[in-house]
Amino acid sequence: MSNQNTSEIKFLIELDDNRVPEKLMWSAQDGGVDQEEAKAIMLSIWDSKEKETMRIDLWTKDMPVDEMKIFFHQTLVAMSETFKRATDDEKMADTMKDFCDYFAEKLELTK
Repeated sequence: MSNQNTSEIKFLIELDDNRVPEKLMWSAQDGGVDQEEAKAIMLSIWDSKEKETMRIDLWTKDMPVDEMKIFFHQTLVAMSETFKRATDDEKMADTMKDFCDYFAEKLELTK
């Protein structure tokens, strides 16, 4: 891989004695982010050889449940938008957004 056109994103996870995340930090130099704290990370990686998704889902032990619900909702909304851009399948993207609205309604989330 050429260094000419590369970008790096780093995650630093501080664990307690039981290997539970206490602190999550991330950096993305190209985006101007340097050791910013986060409470949760969801990372999906496509393995094209195995045709499956590998996942890393981490959250700190002090992540509030109400914030986790908002995090999930916003992630689902973003996934529906990404799905539309990646597949140009507007009908399914709209169906996904309908589910996001239902999800928010059932959790009583406000926009």
